[in-house]
Amino acid sequence: MSDIIKESWGKYLLQLQLHPLRTKAITAGVLAGCSDAIAQKISGVKKLQLRRLLLIMLYGFAYSGPFGHFLHKLMDIIFKGKKGNKTVAKKVILEQLTSSPWNNMFFMMYYGLIVEGRPWGLVQKKVQKDYPPVQLTAWKFWPIVAWVNYQYMPLQLRVLFHSLVASCWAIFLNLKARSVAIKKA
Repeated sequence: MSDIIKESWGKYLLQLQLHPLRTKAITAGVLAGCSDAIAQKISGVKKLQLRRLLLIMLYGFAYSGPFGHFLHKLMDIIFKGKKGNKTVAKKVILEQLTSSPWNNMFFMMYYGLIVEGRPWGLVQKKVQKDYPPVQLTAWKFWPIVAWVNYQYMPLQLRVLFHSLVASCWAIFLNLKARSVAIKKA
């Protein structure tokens, strides 16, 4: 079994080297889809909502993977040749003040408009209501992830690491939303 895993990992790393953007996009899409499938099952859905699953995968493939790819390349350009804890801290702060708020806002709009198919006015009201607590919660969790990512992950594995953690984060958020809905019922 370990030979299969080693061989698969080697092939994955080769694809990352040969086709980094495509590989990161596919990885983010697959992990987003797996996360949504798990979240749906945990939340009690009897039959997977395939449309929702595919739209979440599309988000990972078309946006999340490519965004992460270019974000980490940009960070390496901005901080070219600089290493150490101060540089890692600057990267984390820059990411948390720029891409974190944008990504949360964009996902909330995408989810409301595309996945749920709600009209713009309702999505806008939901974002106005839910965005501040979502972003504040994100700032409690994601800086630690970003620190580990910048400190220990090589550039080519940062999107994979982020996507893996984001998958777990999405399951957590889904369960949290479900528990809030149950309490209100």
